[in-house]
Amino acid sequence: QQQQQLQLQQLITAHPPTMDEAKNKQAAEECIRNAETLDDGTEQILLKLFDIGAVKFGNFTLKSGVQSPIYIDLRLIVSFPELLKAIAEKMYALVTKNGVKFDVICGVPYTALPVATVISLLHRIPMLMRRKEVKKYGTKRIIEGVFKDGQTCLVVEDLITSGMSVVETTSPLNDVGLKTTDVVVLVDREQGGATNLKNRGITPHAVLKISSMLKCLLKAERIDMPLVAKVVSFLQSNQVIVKAEEDQKKGIDSAAAVTKQQQNATRSKTYDARSLVCKNPAAKKLLKIMAEKKTNLCFSADITDKKRLIEVVDAVGPHICMLKTHIDTLEGFDMEVAKKLRDLAKKHNFLIFEDRKYADIGNTVVLQYSKGMYRPVEWADIVNCHPLPGPGIVDGLMKNGGPAGRGLVLIAEMSSKGNLATGAYTEASVKMASEYPEFVMGFISMRKLTDNPGIIHMTPGVKLVSGTDGLGQQYKTPHSVLVDKLSDVIIVGRGIYKAEDPANEAKKYREAGWSAYQKSLSS
Repeated sequence: QQQQQLQLQQLITAHPPTMDEAKNKQAAEECIRNAETLDDGTEQILLKLFDIGAVKFGNFTLKSGVQSPIYIDLRLIVSFPELLKAIAEKMYALVTKNGVKFDVICGVPYTALPVATVISLLHRIPMLMRRKEVKKYGTKRIIEGVFKDGQTCLVVEDLITSGMSVVETTSPLNDVGLKTTDVVVLVDREQGGATNLKNRGITPHAVLKISSMLKCLLKAERIDMPLVAKVVSFLQSNQVIVKAEEDQKKGIDSAAAVTKQQQNATRSKTYDARSLVCKNPAAKKLLKIMAEKKTNLCFSADITDKKRLIEVVDAVGPHICMLKTHIDTLEGFDMEVAKKLRDLAKKHNFLIFEDRKYADIGNTVVLQYSKGMYRPVEWADIVNCHPLPGPGIVDGLMKNGGPAGRGLVLIAEMSSKGNLATGAYTEASVKMASEYPEFVMGFISMRKLTDNPGIIHMTPGVKLVSGTDGLGQQYKTPHSVLVDKLSDVIIVGRGIYKAEDPANEAKKYREAGWSAYQKSLSS
């Protein structure tokens, strides 16, 4: 033990940090000294994971868009039977040692399924499977397998960051009458997942933690101290905080998950600077308007009367960067109304965003976008869609919208209580956007989802005072949206058009939004 500590100290002092790394040196050294020392069997598993490329160091873009110095890809273990078996045995031994009692096991889809299967086979433990999607035929079950009401199910997971993938499995297990009190994981990234699970009554049991992995790999001279410092700094600044249901019941404002880095960070680029790197022309124009007019306010004009719509838009026009319409709710729509809105957009220098929420296959949205009564491609600078149908919907809208210089916004998150646009769905939306940089210009989201400066985050459900409307809408303040969540645009509807003086109310939102934006730029 003393010899190992001496070796570690020599490695620490042998790699003096640069000036940029100096501030992280103390935290890195403390991490190494306090980390658990792995037993020989676990150490061999880690070194094998490193050798096969399942644990990598460098510069990697995660699904969230965040740049990470460490990447763990445990999908590779299925190609190494002996390693897979060793991992399964180590995970089973850990929960046995910790006195965990259970009747059945269930792996979190998909990477943990092979591990759960091996545990089931080696120890003759019944296994269940959770479907990620319910089939429209057959039994239509989300939990497959044989079990009894009241049995305890051990959840098996490969890796936890926020721990929400585990919760997405325990919830349906609980719904069918099973108890889920423990989860065994191979790797805990130590980014808040363990705490999030404990707060939900689930005890995590991890074979490996990032700190113990760094200590082992440093001792084995697979990595050096500057890299340890970089990883430790990343982990400390990217703690994933997921508020429990009790917080939501108390009315506390919360997106599904925000990082500590987002809570403490400021904007790295101004709207004007970001306009210079945008690939989508509508995004470039919008950011320039925001900078020139000093406004990040989008007015959601859910007004059904044509005359009043034009009057209110004309009144609030000087204060907004964008007008959002639900044109199919307008009584007696004709293209003359669209022309008047275009004239007002030119007069007051704002863009028009038709909140159409397309959600069909590619061929259908081509027709919906360019044919029929509304034809948004002719007058709306921006439209939006649900990513649910897959990339075909983007291809369809881009067919006519791309040549016209239009922009597309993906609905990655929603502001209504109980909505399903969370977790993996949101992550898939971010990935889809990255594949269409010249057409997808932003997200409807409750927070900043990516560091891409060309993506504009637009948050609905904003009021000067937070609260709810009794119909599921959850309101947030300009400060919480622009400073705490680092979104870019506040979308306000009823707070303006239901006011006695819409223009004056729009002015208040504009000032509040711009003040919050400037604060988010402060160091």
